[in-house]
Amino acid sequence: MNAAVPSAVAATGRALIDLILPPRCLSCGIPVTDPGTLCGTCWPALTFIGAPICEVCGVPFVFEVPGDTVCADCLRRPPRYDRARSVLRYDDASRDLVLAFKHGDRTDSTPLFARWLANAAGDLLEDSPLLVPVPLHPSRLFARRYNQSALLCAGLVRIAGLDWSADGLARRRRTRSQGRLNPTERRRNVGGAFAVTKAGKTRVSGRHVVLVDDVLTTGATVEACASALRRGGAESVDVLTLARVATLNGAGNG
Repeated sequence: MNAAVPSAVAATGRALIDLILPPRCLSCGIPVTDPGTLCGTCWPALTFIGAPICEVCGVPFVFEVPGDTVCADCLRRPPRYDRARSVLRYDDASRDLVLAFKHGDRTDSTPLFARWLANAAGDLLEDSPLLVPVPLHPSRLFARRYNQSALLCAGLVRIAGLDWSADGLARRRRTRSQGRLNPTERRRNVGGAFAVTKAGKTRVSGRHVVLVDDVLTTGATVEACASALRRGGAESVDVLTLARVATLNGAGNG
């Protein structure tokens, strides 16, 4: 059979599907040319985080600084992870996109988000790290049916060819929703809530671990996870998230 035939059949099938169910913007839902993309209005509204940023927490600076500069918050209270990097600023433009992925079954966003994560990670992915998703409590996983952090991890693995441990961490108790809690309450809420699993111990021990999550707000959850990973033997722990709450001058450490 001619090698071009399967490709032609696939292209025809794709065209028929697009005719019946035209691809739509992942954010606002208007028709777009290609599936798994954003429209010309939603794309430029997003704020992607890039240099200059704090070397530790990844919060962007409003002015140019040397590449190894650490913000005041991290100097005052160093986080329990080594470095954090994020793709997007969590704001009015990105909120619906992220929440639709997290709570609205828009798992078709995963390939695009994974590509963004790979670009934002930079040297976090050097030296073949072990990727570990922030876990959900089993009851919450049952209700939601999927762990959005694990989906991001799996998508990143497909792109970068890295090792990962889907069950490396476990949430030992169901915590309250962090949404309405202040930073101190958030830390107390998740304190001791995570532990490296029996299966994860052999994977985590002595490794550079990159913890993957959807949104970094105050950092309470990822710091609790980082502490658990270090207790489980991880040599270093970095954090990679799709979005983060951040002020521009580095004063709003996650």
